Amino acid sequence: MPPKKSFPGFPEGAVRTTAIPDVFFAQLLESIDDLAELKLTLFFFWLIGRQKGSLRYLTHSQLGEDSTLLASLKFPGRKPEDVLSEALERAVSRGTLIHLKNEKESFYFINDAPSRRAVAKILAGEFTPEGARDLKEPGLEKERPNIFTLYEENIGLLQPLIAEELREAQATYPAAWIEEAFTIAVKKNRRNWHYIQNILERWAREGKEGFEPGSEESRYRYIRGKYADIVKH
Repeated sequence: MPPKKSFPGFPEGAVRTTAIPDVFFAQLLESIDDLAELKLTLFFFWLIGRQKGSLRYLTHSQLGEDSTLLASLKFPGRKPEDVLSEALERAVSRGTLIHLKNEKESFYFINDAPSRRAVAKILAGEFTPEGARDLKEPGLEKERPNIFTLYEENIGLLQPLIAEELREAQATYPAAWIEEAFTIAVKKNRRNWHYIQNILERWAREGKEGFEPGSEESRYRYIRGKYADIVKH
């Protein structure tokens, strides 16, 4: 299918360029399987490249108010703002961006060595960058690992078919539950999403306190619960 709008070509003479690390093309590009995430990542490099100073970052508000970026994130049946939030989440999960947040705002940094050092100092209270008033606000913390990060760190490469189930689980269960369920799966060497999903579903169905799947207590509780009239022991 031909493009809806043709590109007239780059103008003659000096053309301003955007620096993108070689490792993006050598390692990162092939792993990005979401078009919105790819667009956001390239746009992020472009915006960051136009900033000055040793500490460069963008806020969620800045990105959400950029008409060019939002126009590029228009997909049928979805709001560009929602697509942006999901693309940011994916980029953070992949390790492309670092996410800091406080009660008022979210801050995103390219995950490079200078930013990592600066973020560590900010979180430790050792560094307050000039002009970054919002970063002085109380309650600044690094984002808890989301479900995509937990999956890739503990199970393996995220496949597109499982991504929708992960998004649904993240919207359904508390973040602390999800982290604990992954921890249990790792301890029991049951590194698969189906096992983790069963843990979350059982906690939601029967309550979480005082037991974990696979323990004697959990089996006893399950038999003596709603299936007591069916299961004999």
